[in-house]
Amino acid sequence: MNDSAQLNLPFFDPEHAALSKQLHQWAKTHVAHLEHHDVDAQCKSIVAQLGQGDWLKYCVAGTQYGGIGEHIDNRSICLIREILAKHHGLADFAFAMQGLGSGAISIAGSPEQKARYLPKVAKGEAIAAFALSEPDAGSDVAAMSCEAKLVGEHYILNGEKTWISNGGIADFYVVFARTGEAPGAKGISAFIVEANTPGFEIAERIEVIAPHPLARIQFKDCAIPLSQRIGASGEGFKVAMRTLDIFRTSVAAAALGFAKRAMHEALERVTSRKMFKGVLADFQITQAKLAEMATRIESAELLTYKAAWLKDHHHNVTQQAAMAKMTATESAQWVIDAAVQLFGGLGVVRDHPVETLYREIRALRIYEGATEVQLLIIAKSVLENHKTQKLLHLL
Repeated sequence: MNDSAQLNLPFFDPEHAALSKQLHQWAKTHVAHLEHHDVDAQCKSIVAQLGQGDWLKYCVAGTQYGGIGEHIDNRSICLIREILAKHHGLADFAFAMQGLGSGAISIAGSPEQKARYLPKVAKGEAIAAFALSEPDAGSDVAAMSCEAKLVGEHYILNGEKTWISNGGIADFYVVFARTGEAPGAKGISAFIVEANTPGFEIAERIEVIAPHPLARIQFKDCAIPLSQRIGASGEGFKVAMRTLDIFRTSVAAAALGFAKRAMHEALERVTSRKMFKGVLADFQITQAKLAEMATRIESAELLTYKAAWLKDHHHNVTQQAAMAKMTATESAQWVIDAAVQLFGGLGVVRDHPVETLYREIRALRIYEGATEVQLLIIAKSVLENHKTQKLLHLL
Protein backbone atom coordinates (compact mmCIF):
# COMPACT_ATOMS: atom_id res chain seq x y z
CA MET A 1 0.00 0.00 0.00
CA ASN A 2 1.50 3.35 -0.97
CA ASP A 3 1.39 6.27 1.45
CA SER A 4 -1.34 8.21 -0.35
CA ALA A 5 -3.59 5.12 -0.42
CA GLN A 6 -2.85 4.48 3.25
CA LEU A 7 -4.06 7.93 4.23
CA ASN A 8 -7.38 7.38 2.48
CA LEU A 9 -8.27 4.67 4.98
CA PRO A 10 -10.96 5.56 7.55
CA PHE A 11 -8.28 5.35 10.28
CA PHE A 12 -7.09 8.84 9.33
CA ASP A 13 -8.39 12.42 9.40
CA PRO A 14 -7.44 15.20 6.94
CA GLU A 15 -4.86 16.62 9.35
CA HIS A 16 -2.97 13.31 9.23
CA ALA A 17 -2.62 13.56 5.46
CA ALA A 18 -1.30 17.13 5.80
CA LEU A 19 1.15 16.05 8.51
CA SER A 20 2.45 13.20 6.34
CA LYS A 21 3.04 15.41 3.32
CA GLN A 22 4.80 18.12 5.32
CA LEU A 23 7.03 15.70 7.22
CA HIS A 24 8.11 13.83 4.08
CA GLN A 25 9.30 17.13 2.60
CA TRP A 26 11.00 18.22 5.81
CA ALA A 27 12.74 14.87 6.30
CA LYS A 28 14.19 14.88 2.78
CA THR A 29 15.99 18.12 3.61
CA HIS A 30 16.92 17.59 7.25
CA VAL A 31 17.51 13.91 7.98
CA ALA A 32 17.84 11.85 4.80
CA HIS A 33 21.63 12.23 4.59
CA LEU A 34 22.71 12.02 8.23
CA GLU A 35 25.87 10.10 9.05
CA HIS A 36 26.79 8.30 12.30
CA HIS A 37 30.20 9.82 13.05
CA ASP A 38 29.49 11.12 16.56
CA VAL A 39 26.22 9.54 17.65
CA ASP A 40 25.75 11.68 20.77
CA ALA A 41 26.29 14.94 18.88
CA GLN A 42 24.15 13.70 16.00
CA CYS A 43 21.28 12.79 18.30
CA LYS A 44 21.39 16.14 20.09
CA SER A 45 21.40 17.91 16.73
CA ILE A 46 18.40 15.91 15.50
CA VAL A 47 16.41 16.66 18.66
CA ALA A 48 17.11 20.37 18.18
CA GLN A 49 16.07 20.20 14.52
CA LEU A 50 12.89 18.27 15.33
CA GLY A 51 12.05 20.93 17.91
CA GLN A 52 12.69 23.77 15.47
CA GLY A 53 10.53 22.01 12.90
CA ASP A 54 7.66 21.78 15.44
CA TRP A 55 7.52 17.97 15.21
CA LEU A 56 8.18 17.38 18.90
CA LYS A 57 4.91 19.12 19.76
CA TYR A 58 3.25 15.83 18.91
CA CYS A 59 5.13 14.15 21.79
CA VAL A 60 3.60 16.39 24.44
CA ALA A 61 0.06 16.62 25.83
CA GLY A 62 -1.45 20.05 26.48
CA THR A 63 -1.28 23.12 24.27
CA GLN A 64 -0.36 25.22 27.30
CA TYR A 65 2.78 23.08 27.64
CA GLY A 66 3.79 23.23 23.98
CA GLY A 67 1.79 20.27 22.71
CA ILE A 68 -0.18 20.16 19.48
CA GLY A 69 -3.37 19.17 21.36
CA GLU A 70 -4.75 18.32 24.77
CA HIS A 71 -3.91 14.64 24.32
CA ILE A 72 -1.15 12.77 22.50
CA ASP A 73 -2.56 11.64 19.15
CA ASN A 74 -1.39 8.09 18.59
CA ARG A 75 -1.94 8.13 14.83
CA SER A 76 0.22 11.23 14.49
CA ILE A 77 2.97 9.67 16.60
CA CYS A 78 2.84 6.54 14.43
CA LEU A 79 2.90 8.45 11.15
CA ILE A 80 5.86 10.54 12.29
CA ARG A 81 7.82 7.49 13.42
CA GLU A 82 7.06 5.61 10.20
CA ILE A 83 8.20 8.51 8.03
CA LEU A 84 11.33 9.28 10.06
CA ALA A 85 12.31 5.60 10.17
CA LYS A 86 11.95 5.42 6.41
CA HIS A 87 14.45 8.27 6.08
CA HIS A 88 16.86 7.58 8.97
CA GLY A 89 16.83 5.31 12.01
CA LEU A 90 18.50 7.76 14.38
CA ALA A 91 15.92 10.44 13.57
CA ASP A 92 13.15 8.02 14.52
CA PHE A 93 15.00 7.15 17.72
CA ALA A 94 15.45 10.81 18.69
CA PHE A 95 11.78 11.58 18.15
CA ALA A 96 10.52 8.47 19.93
CA MET A 97 12.61 9.01 23.03
CA GLN A 98 11.38 12.58 23.46
CA GLY A 99 7.87 11.15 23.65
CA LEU A 100 8.61 8.05 25.71
CA GLY A 101 10.98 9.91 28.03
CA SER A 102 8.46 12.61 28.88
CA GLY A 103 5.28 10.55 28.43
CA ALA A 104 4.83 9.86 32.14
CA ILE A 105 4.90 13.62 32.81
CA SER A 106 2.26 14.24 30.13
CA ILE A 107 0.09 11.48 31.62
CA ALA A 108 0.46 11.94 35.37
CA GLY A 109 2.71 14.91 36.07
CA SER A 110 1.66 17.84 38.25
CA PRO A 111 0.96 21.19 36.58
CA GLU A 112 4.30 22.43 37.93
CA GLN A 113 6.18 19.43 36.50
CA LYS A 114 4.48 19.80 33.14
CA ALA A 115 5.26 23.52 32.99
CA ARG A 116 8.90 22.93 33.91
CA TYR A 117 9.74 20.08 31.52
CA LEU A 118 7.25 19.68 28.67
CA PRO A 119 7.78 23.01 26.85
CA LYS A 120 11.52 22.29 26.69
CA VAL A 121 10.83 18.80 25.34
CA ALA A 122 8.51 20.23 22.66
CA LYS A 123 11.11 22.80 21.60
CA GLY A 124 13.96 20.31 21.55
CA GLU A 125 15.72 22.24 24.32
CA ALA A 126 15.79 19.32 26.78
CA ILE A 127 16.43 15.66 26.05
CA ALA A 128 14.31 13.11 27.92
CA ALA A 129 14.95 9.49 28.95
CA PHE A 130 12.79 6.64 30.29
CA ALA A 131 14.54 4.52 32.94
CA LEU A 132 12.58 1.35 33.68
CA SER A 133 14.74 -1.72 32.87
CA GLU A 134 17.30 -3.20 35.25
CA PRO A 135 19.88 -5.98 34.87
CA ASP A 136 17.44 -8.47 36.45
CA ALA A 137 14.17 -6.72 35.67
CA GLY A 138 13.44 -6.23 31.99
CA SER A 139 10.30 -8.00 30.84
CA ASP A 140 9.40 -8.65 34.50
CA VAL A 141 9.18 -5.01 35.57
CA ALA A 142 7.71 -5.87 38.96
CA ALA A 143 11.00 -7.60 39.88
CA MET A 144 12.91 -4.31 40.00
CA SER A 145 15.23 -3.74 42.94
CA CYS A 146 16.13 -0.06 42.50
CA GLU A 147 14.58 1.59 45.56
CA ALA A 148 13.62 5.00 46.83
CA LYS A 149 13.13 5.59 50.56
CA LEU A 150 11.23 8.62 51.80
CA VAL A 151 13.28 10.62 54.32
CA GLY A 152 11.58 13.86 55.28
CA GLU A 153 10.94 15.88 52.11
CA HIS A 154 13.25 13.77 49.92
CA TYR A 155 13.41 10.28 48.48
CA ILE A 156 16.84 8.65 48.70
CA LEU A 157 17.36 6.67 45.52
CA ASN A 158 19.75 3.70 45.30
CA GLY A 159 20.24 1.10 42.57
CA GLU A 160 20.81 0.98 38.85
CA LYS A 161 19.03 0.90 35.51
CA THR A 162 20.31 -0.45 32.22
CA TRP A 163 19.58 -0.31 28.49
CA ILE A 164 18.57 3.30 29.00
CA SER A 165 18.10 5.07 25.68
CA ASN A 166 19.51 8.61 25.68
CA GLY A 167 21.63 7.55 28.65
CA GLY A 168 24.57 9.93 28.78
CA ILE A 169 22.96 12.76 26.80
CA ALA A 170 19.58 13.22 28.52
CA ASP A 171 18.88 16.33 30.58
CA PHE A 172 16.40 14.44 32.76
CA TYR A 173 15.34 10.84 33.37
CA VAL A 174 11.93 9.50 34.36
CA VAL A 175 12.99 6.79 36.81
CA PHE A 176 10.87 4.01 38.28
CA ALA A 177 11.87 2.69 41.71
CA ARG A 178 10.48 0.50 44.45
CA THR A 179 8.95 2.55 47.27
CA GLY A 180 7.45 -0.37 49.19
CA GLU A 181 3.76 0.48 49.51
CA ALA A 182 2.93 -3.13 48.57
CA PRO A 183 4.67 -6.18 47.11
CA GLY A 184 5.33 -6.43 43.39
CA ALA A 185 4.04 -3.90 40.90
CA LYS A 186 1.94 -1.99 43.44
CA GLY A 187 4.99 -0.77 45.35
CA ILE A 188 6.65 1.24 42.58
CA SER A 189 6.75 5.02 42.12
CA ALA A 190 7.97 7.30 39.33
CA PHE A 191 10.40 10.22 39.68
CA ILE A 192 12.01 12.92 37.57
CA VAL A 193 15.77 12.87 38.07
CA GLU A 194 17.80 15.64 36.49
CA ALA A 195 21.15 14.64 35.03
CA ASN A 196 23.14 16.95 37.33
CA THR A 197 21.63 15.57 40.55
CA PRO A 198 24.33 14.53 43.08
CA GLY A 199 24.43 10.76 43.47
CA PHE A 200 23.40 10.11 39.87
CA GLU A 201 26.04 8.88 37.44
CA ILE A 202 26.53 7.21 34.08
CA ALA A 203 28.09 3.87 35.03
CA GLU A 204 28.67 2.56 31.51
CA ARG A 205 28.01 3.52 27.91
CA ILE A 206 26.65 0.59 25.91
CA GLU A 207 27.43 0.11 22.24
CA VAL A 208 24.93 -1.82 20.11
CA ILE A 209 24.80 -2.92 16.46
CA ALA A 210 22.80 0.14 15.38
CA PRO A 211 24.51 3.11 17.07
CA HIS A 212 22.27 4.95 19.54
CA PRO A 213 23.00 6.72 22.84
CA LEU A 214 22.56 3.96 25.41
CA ALA A 215 23.82 3.54 28.98
CA ARG A 216 23.71 1.84 32.35
CA ILE A 217 23.00 4.39 35.06
CA GLN A 218 23.49 4.29 38.84
CA PHE A 219 22.04 6.01 41.89
CA LYS A 220 24.03 6.22 45.12
CA ASP A 221 22.18 7.97 47.94
CA CYS A 222 20.68 10.24 45.29
CA ALA A 223 18.31 12.70 47.01
CA ILE A 224 15.17 13.49 45.00
CA PRO A 225 12.76 16.16 46.27
CA LEU A 226 9.26 14.91 47.02
CA SER A 227 8.03 17.39 44.42
CA GLN A 228 9.82 15.33 41.73
CA ARG A 229 7.63 12.27 42.24
CA ILE A 230 5.21 11.78 39.33
CA GLY A 231 1.70 10.99 40.50
CA ALA A 232 0.83 9.24 43.74
CA SER A 233 3.17 7.03 45.72
CA GLY A 234 2.88 3.41 44.55
CA GLU A 235 1.31 4.36 41.21
CA GLY A 236 4.51 4.18 39.17
CA PHE A 237 3.82 0.84 37.51
CA LYS A 238 0.46 2.05 36.24
CA VAL A 239 2.09 5.22 34.91
CA ALA A 240 4.76 3.16 33.15
CA MET A 241 2.18 0.86 31.54
CA ARG A 242 0.03 3.79 30.42
CA THR A 243 3.10 5.38 28.85
CA LEU A 244 4.03 2.17 27.06
CA ASP A 245 0.44 1.71 25.88
CA ILE A 246 0.80 4.94 23.92
CA PHE A 247 4.24 4.34 22.49
CA ARG A 248 4.26 0.55 21.95
CA THR A 249 2.13 0.90 18.83
CA SER A 250 4.57 3.48 17.52
CA VAL A 251 7.33 0.85 17.65
CA ALA A 252 5.26 -1.06 15.10
CA ALA A 253 5.08 2.10 13.00
CA ALA A 254 8.86 2.52 13.07
CA ALA A 255 9.28 -1.09 11.97
CA LEU A 256 6.81 -0.39 9.18
CA GLY A 257 8.94 2.55 8.03
CA PHE A 258 12.06 0.38 7.97
CA ALA A 259 10.23 -2.33 6.02
CA LYS A 260 8.88 0.12 3.44
CA ARG A 261 12.34 1.56 2.88
CA ALA A 262 13.70 -1.97 2.39
CA MET A 263 10.90 -2.73 -0.07
CA HIS A 264 11.70 0.44 -2.04
CA GLU A 265 15.39 -0.41 -2.17
CA ALA A 266 14.62 -3.98 -3.23
CA LEU A 267 12.31 -2.88 -6.04
CA GLU A 268 14.92 -0.46 -7.33
CA ARG A 269 17.47 -3.27 -7.27
CA VAL A 270 15.48 -6.04 -8.96
CA THR A 271 14.12 -3.82 -11.71
CA SER A 272 17.60 -2.56 -12.67
CA ARG A 273 19.90 -5.53 -11.95
CA LYS A 274 20.66 -7.15 -15.32
CA MET A 275 20.75 -10.94 -15.30
CA PHE A 276 20.54 -13.58 -18.04
CA LYS A 277 19.36 -11.20 -20.78
CA GLY A 278 16.75 -9.68 -18.51
CA VAL A 279 16.53 -8.22 -15.02
CA LEU A 280 16.27 -9.88 -11.62
CA ALA A 281 12.57 -8.96 -11.39
CA ASP A 282 11.77 -11.21 -14.39
CA PHE A 283 12.31 -14.37 -12.37
CA GLN A 284 9.34 -16.00 -10.64
CA ILE A 285 11.38 -16.70 -7.51
CA THR A 286 12.07 -12.95 -7.22
CA GLN A 287 8.41 -12.13 -7.80
CA ALA A 288 7.35 -14.60 -5.10
CA LYS A 289 9.73 -12.91 -2.67
CA LEU A 290 8.36 -9.46 -3.53
CA ALA A 291 4.78 -10.69 -3.14
CA GLU A 292 5.43 -11.95 0.37
CA MET A 293 7.30 -8.77 1.30
CA ALA A 294 4.37 -6.63 0.14
CA THR A 295 1.80 -8.78 1.93
CA ARG A 296 3.69 -8.74 5.22
CA ILE A 297 4.03 -4.95 5.02
CA GLU A 298 0.33 -4.50 4.30
CA SER A 299 -0.70 -6.77 7.16
CA ALA A 300 1.55 -4.92 9.59
CA GLU A 301 0.28 -1.56 8.38
CA LEU A 302 -3.37 -2.44 8.95
CA LEU A 303 -2.73 -3.83 12.44
CA THR A 304 -0.61 -0.80 13.38
CA TYR A 305 -3.07 1.87 12.37
CA LYS A 306 -6.07 -0.06 13.67
CA ALA A 307 -4.40 -0.09 17.10
CA ALA A 308 -3.53 3.61 16.82
CA TRP A 309 -7.11 4.50 15.80
CA LEU A 310 -8.54 2.50 18.70
CA LYS A 311 -6.19 4.23 21.16
CA ASP A 312 -7.19 7.66 19.87
CA HIS A 313 -10.84 6.70 20.30
CA HIS A 314 -10.30 5.71 23.94
CA HIS A 315 -10.40 1.92 23.59
CA ASN A 316 -8.25 -0.47 25.58
CA VAL A 317 -5.55 -1.48 23.10
CA THR A 318 -3.38 -3.84 25.14
CA GLN A 319 -4.11 -6.77 22.83
CA GLN A 320 -4.15 -4.75 19.60
CA ALA A 321 -0.91 -2.92 20.42
CA ALA A 322 0.79 -6.23 21.23
CA MET A 323 -0.42 -7.74 17.95
CA ALA A 324 0.75 -4.70 15.99
CA LYS A 325 4.14 -4.56 17.68
CA MET A 326 4.80 -8.26 17.24
CA THR A 327 3.58 -8.48 13.65
CA ALA A 328 5.24 -5.31 12.41
CA THR A 329 8.65 -5.97 13.97
CA GLU A 330 8.79 -9.64 12.97
CA SER A 331 7.54 -8.83 9.46
CA ALA A 332 10.02 -6.00 9.06
CA GLN A 333 12.87 -8.32 10.07
CA TRP A 334 11.73 -10.78 7.40
CA VAL A 335 11.29 -8.10 4.72
CA ILE A 336 14.68 -6.53 5.39
CA ASP A 337 16.41 -9.91 5.39
CA ALA A 338 14.75 -10.64 2.03
CA ALA A 339 15.97 -7.29 0.69
CA VAL A 340 19.54 -8.09 1.78
CA GLN A 341 19.29 -11.43 -0.02
CA LEU A 342 18.07 -9.75 -3.21
CA PHE A 343 21.06 -7.41 -3.13
CA GLY A 344 23.48 -10.29 -2.77
CA GLY A 345 26.99 -9.32 -1.68
CA LEU A 346 26.16 -5.63 -1.91
CA GLY A 347 23.52 -6.11 0.78
CA VAL A 348 26.10 -6.82 3.47
CA VAL A 349 28.45 -3.94 2.63
CA ARG A 350 28.81 -1.67 5.64
CA ASP A 351 26.47 1.36 5.55
CA HIS A 352 24.61 0.25 2.45
CA PRO A 353 20.92 1.19 3.02
CA VAL A 354 19.70 -2.41 3.46
CA GLU A 355 22.69 -3.34 5.65
CA THR A 356 21.90 -0.35 7.87
CA LEU A 357 18.24 -1.39 8.02
CA TYR A 358 19.31 -4.93 8.95
CA ARG A 359 21.09 -3.57 12.02
CA GLU A 360 18.38 -1.04 12.86
CA ILE A 361 15.47 -3.49 12.92
CA ARG A 362 16.91 -6.10 15.26
CA ALA A 363 16.45 -4.18 18.49
CA LEU A 364 12.78 -3.43 17.77
CA ARG A 365 11.92 -7.10 18.27
CA ILE A 366 13.22 -6.75 21.85
CA TYR A 367 12.62 -3.29 23.31
CA GLU A 368 9.29 -2.17 24.79
CA GLY A 369 8.37 -5.82 25.18
CA ALA A 370 10.07 -8.64 23.29
CA THR A 371 8.05 -10.67 20.80
CA GLU A 372 7.77 -13.50 23.32
CA VAL A 373 6.22 -11.11 25.85
CA GLN A 374 3.75 -9.86 23.23
CA LEU A 375 2.67 -13.46 22.62
CA LEU A 376 1.93 -13.85 26.33
CA ILE A 377 -0.04 -10.60 26.39
CA ILE A 378 -2.10 -11.61 23.36
CA ALA A 379 -2.81 -15.11 24.68
CA LYS A 380 -3.86 -13.77 28.09
CA SER A 381 -6.23 -11.29 26.45
CA VAL A 382 -7.72 -13.93 24.14
CA LEU A 383 -8.33 -16.32 27.04
CA GLU A 384 -9.88 -13.59 29.20
CA ASN A 385 -12.18 -12.55 26.35
CA HIS A 386 -13.23 -16.16 25.82
CA LYS A 387 -13.98 -16.57 29.53
CA THR A 388 -16.03 -13.36 29.54
CA GLN A 389 -18.02 -14.41 26.48
CA LYS A 390 -18.68 -17.80 28.00
CA LEU A 391 -20.00 -16.23 31.20
CA LEU A 392 -22.23 -13.87 29.23
CA HIS A 393 -23.62 -16.81 27.28
CA LEU A 394 -24.57 -18.55 30.53
CA LEU A 395 -26.48 -15.54 31.87
